[in-house]
Amino acid sequence: MATMTIKGGTLVSASGESRGDVLIDEGRIVAVGDVESSGDVVDASSLLVLPGMVDTHVHLMDPGETEREDFPSGTRAAAARGITTIVEHTHSHPIRSREDLLDKQHHLKSRANVDYGLAAHVWPDRIDQIATLSDAGVSFFKIFTCDTHGVPGLDRDRLREALEAVAGSDGRCLIHNEDERLTSNAEKRLRAAKRIDPALLGEWRSREAELMAVTASSEIVLETGAVATFAHVSTPDVLDVIDAYRDLGADIAAEACPQYFALNEDEVEEHGALRKFTPPARIRSERERTAMWAAVRQGRFSHFSTDHAPSTIPQKTTGSFWDAPFGLPGLDTTLPFLIDAALNGHMTMSELVRLYATAPARRYLLPKGVISQGQDADIVLVDPAGSWTVADTDIISKAGWSPYAGRTFRGRIVATYLRGEEIARDGACHDGRTGRFVSPIR
Repeated sequence: MATMTIKGGTLVSASGESRGDVLIDEGRIVAVGDVESSGDVVDASSLLVLPGMVDTHVHLMDPGETEREDFPSGTRAAAARGITTIVEHTHSHPIRSREDLLDKQHHLKSRANVDYGLAAHVWPDRIDQIATLSDAGVSFFKIFTCDTHGVPGLDRDRLREALEAVAGSDGRCLIHNEDERLTSNAEKRLRAAKRIDPALLGEWRSREAELMAVTASSEIVLETGAVATFAHVSTPDVLDVIDAYRDLGADIAAEACPQYFALNEDEVEEHGALRKFTPPARIRSERERTAMWAAVRQGRFSHFSTDHAPSTIPQKTTGSFWDAPFGLPGLDTTLPFLIDAALNGHMTMSELVRLYATAPARRYLLPKGVISQGQDADIVLVDPAGSWTVADTDIISKAGWSPYAGRTFRGRIVATYLRGEEIARDGACHDGRTGRFVSPIR
């Protein structure tokens, strides 16, 4: 690995911005500030210098349903758009044992363009695997409170048992909160009424179902002392519940995703299954959108993730609305969306770095997300004067489309570096497959 100096850029951290240089050697940052140039010099005088983003909620279906997405294509999208570390878990080939983890690590050798952690799924009859998997280096345990994506949900007793095991093994968990009784009863009612229109989504996966599950999960997190993140929080009402339990001492992080800020509830009526994800988009007015951004600035959200779960347009549109898979592509667009949000005043650039690099890395104990001496030289260069108008033809993910097509984002990602090596430039990944497995440092 060559020595390199990134010279004269605006260094952005979670705590502020400053002009300075970054000296890199053997893939590590050896100095930050006013340094003497050495090796290759990159002129960053008109650019923002950010740590590589850390996306901790990604589904690449590899191994599994790779016709939807795989590691080479998904991590090309990540690298091209400034993400240098992901935490991945696939529903189609879940990790439920130490053997599953080892098999997947072997399978993924030379398939990743960015560094990656792996998460395990919790099955109701395999809670006894949690301690072993924690010791083996999984980033977290994914838990569902409802049957979704072919993964069985955990009832209250099994959830308590699982969170006790997570807490006892110094682990972390990510909980998908929707109440099984409400969602299953709604589905039965809607199917009995022969509803096939896309507007059924909001009735099926209702606000009440999310709120009820969040309340129940919060109680159990508090009782067990587990460290939990609640996935894809969709409304300020959900944050109100989380805040109340945080005040009581529960260690709950609230994950944000761009779709709950950018997409409106009624878009599903026009776009059908291309807006089928769960919990669904909730925004009904600009007032509600403003409230979501205010919650970001108030620190009520802990970090951003994509929940990247892509399908192609034919996969989304074959069969009825009921048959279409849940999920959206997001790795191609999340950092551009957040840069645009920062440049338009919804948050500061430092808040962006905290929310999409530093905080998620800290939450899952990953040695990533900062530009400082001794750290991996994972860096993104951004031109704040540039812009990008999203087109489906630009999407590197196998999905081949984006819900943001036609939208112009302010700011342009110039280059991405992984451990000091350029892995992408001007929207194209070099496809070097140099990504490595990373595990939590406890």
